[in-house]
Amino acid sequence: MPSFTPIFIPGLLCTELLFAKQRASLSNQGYIADTTRHDSIHDMALAALDLYHGPLVPIGLSMGGYVALEMARLAPQRMAAMALLSTNCRDDSAESRRQRQQAIALAKHRGFQGVTRRLMPRLLSEVSLQDKAIVADVLAMAADIGRISFVQQQTAIMGRRAQHDTLASFTAPVLILCGNLDVLTPPNLSVEMAGLAPQAELCLLNGTGHLSSLEAPEAVTNALVTLFERAAD
Repeated sequence: MPSFTPIFIPGLLCTELLFAKQRASLSNQGYIADTTRHDSIHDMALAALDLYHGPLVPIGLSMGGYVALEMARLAPQRMAAMALLSTNCRDDSAESRRQRQQAIALAKHRGFQGVTRRLMPRLLSEVSLQDKAIVADVLAMAADIGRISFVQQQTAIMGRRAQHDTLASFTAPVLILCGNLDVLTPPNLSVEMAGLAPQAELCLLNGTGHLSSLEAPEAVTNALVTLFERAAD
């Protein structure tokens, strides 16, 4: 048994289905963080830290990565390692906040539409867009999240802090993984993070978009296994 517990943290409009294949390969180790009840990354991180009171390995994708970084900022002594998938350590840009505010207004006044045809190509590579099972999973997750949690999540993402200092002072192993076709958090943002963390391992996946754990499940699982081995040393 590992001496730490993985905490899987889904991204915006995502549920535990995002990590289903990784958890199945890892004998369903660990916990899934609930990112549907809070409107701040800080509060999401506090809730995740409370899932287990021993050493942790937060595994966050996109918004989940913001939560993982906040967990590391709040309780670095409890982090055996960390996995940052398809994410970045910057705060939200002014333009991004403007777009999120528009999305919130639309959801409140015109109804929540889930993942639209316009958004889907920003989440998945062209090849993954042709995979009916992956597309169905993305649509199902968004439907499960719903309007209220969508608004809370967008609000949380807008209010997140920059975490450059957190990464620079994080001395445990870090996996930084990104698809080379990710348009939401492109590879240069992962390269930036890898340059900050002393024990970072950068993994760029060819032919993969933003939802790396769905699009390249085996590669992500293998990268996590390697991280766990580093954490156990």
